[in-house]
Amino acid sequence: MQPRCLGHCGALLRGSLGARPRRGNSLPLLPPARSVYIAPMSTNPPDLRPDLARARLTPAPRREGQPHIGMVSLGCPKALVDSERILTRLRAEGYGISPDYTGADAVIVNTCGFLDSAKAESLAAIGEALAENGRVIVTGCLGAEPEYITGAHPSVMAVTGPHQYEQVLDAVHAAVPPRPDPYIDLLPASGVSLTPRHYSYLKISEGCNHKCKFCIIPDMRGRLASRPAHAVMREAEKLVENGVKELLVISQDTSAYGVDIKHAEERGHRAHITDLARDLGSLGAWVRLHYVYPYPHVRNLIPLMAESLVLPYLDIPFQHAHPDVLRRMARPAAAAKTLDEIAAWRDICPDITLRSTFIVGYPGETEAEFQTLLDWLDEAQLDRVGCFQYENVAGARSNDLPDHVPDAVKQERWDRFMEKAQAISVEKLAAKVGSVQDVLIDDIDEDGIATCRTKADAPEIDGNLFIDEDTEGLSVGDLVRVEVDEAGEYDLWGARLR
Repeated sequence: MQPRCLGHCGALLRGSLGARPRRGNSLPLLPPARSVYIAPMSTNPPDLRPDLARARLTPAPRREGQPHIGMVSLGCPKALVDSERILTRLRAEGYGISPDYTGADAVIVNTCGFLDSAKAESLAAIGEALAENGRVIVTGCLGAEPEYITGAHPSVMAVTGPHQYEQVLDAVHAAVPPRPDPYIDLLPASGVSLTPRHYSYLKISEGCNHKCKFCIIPDMRGRLASRPAHAVMREAEKLVENGVKELLVISQDTSAYGVDIKHAEERGHRAHITDLARDLGSLGAWVRLHYVYPYPHVRNLIPLMAESLVLPYLDIPFQHAHPDVLRRMARPAAAAKTLDEIAAWRDICPDITLRSTFIVGYPGETEAEFQTLLDWLDEAQLDRVGCFQYENVAGARSNDLPDHVPDAVKQERWDRFMEKAQAISVEKLAAKVGSVQDVLIDDIDEDGIATCRTKADAPEIDGNLFIDEDTEGLSVGDLVRVEVDEAGEYDLWGARLR
């Protein structure tokens, strides 16, 4: 499994590569391959691509004359949610969902366009779909630049931008007219899920009001647009009723949820992240919060974690620690106050897991500024840390900043950052040996080894806990208790408790 982008304006990565190690094996101090970390947003795991994930998209028997649509979904979980919504709408209209290119009458490619490397992968995916199928509709973030796409692939049938569901449907209708069966189609469809049955992403808003100089997401996805809280809750309730054990709350800026609609209250639910988190916590599933900016009101979430209403886990994109770098990024320059906030959070909820992502080699970054970042990381002792090297993005204001850092210096700083982050991870995980953890089972392989996650692990970006003995009778999606008996750089091993 390759690392997967799960970041707001950046990558949230786990630090290992390739297959998981078995007991007694160690990962190299630094991953040998640079490309996984430089271009994480363009890396899409094969088992999240519907054209390759046959096990997850097993279509119903194909009735005569039924049109079928395939999809390639690239980029972050927010794009994945868009893909699920598009497929759900199509299925409700009578379309079949094809798990491969050859069985599809047309293919939708949902693209990523945040980094230049992500754009390159999106163009490659479009080219592959054209070669394998020939009838391709493009949507997603890169769709905000239609000339860029048609310049490389003039034969695509249509190009639409991010979260333009109606335009995508119109393009599909034009390319492959629907032929619904009035007896079995045109009914409200249960949602198509591109994630395993036991967890699901829950998108609470679109867009972002920040103006970070390195980011073009507001240009692609617009300003903050929050969903009504009652609509979010209705979706969450249905997911839990259908067997989802973990809800992963996502947006571009989760802490700002509801600001644009003035925290409106409707049908008993208020559009504020604290109220929403409390309401979601009442459903009995794990609730994990991603992309949380450290606004002062975030401290109100921590008691909910201490009370086990939501998971003790915060995913916060700090990006850097030096105030001058943060100012050049056009981000809040309050690293010292952030350390005070982190200490306060840990006082309230000692078990809280903190994850973040950082940029090294930002234009103008000096050695002294980078050293400040390393010193800050030493003091903050974050549990999960990802890092990527700065790269220009077409349309970003940071491109015009002076004193761009040479590639060799970026690489050297990235190596030093990851070495320190790994050392912190080793110490943090070693402290968990002997503890008892609640874990959610994500996979059981043919050898009976269960790949699980603790409350401290988000899927695909954090570590895992492995149970390699006594897994008879366990199933994917089960919640079990485990005693940790070994730790590595990023993963744990443990024994099942009965």
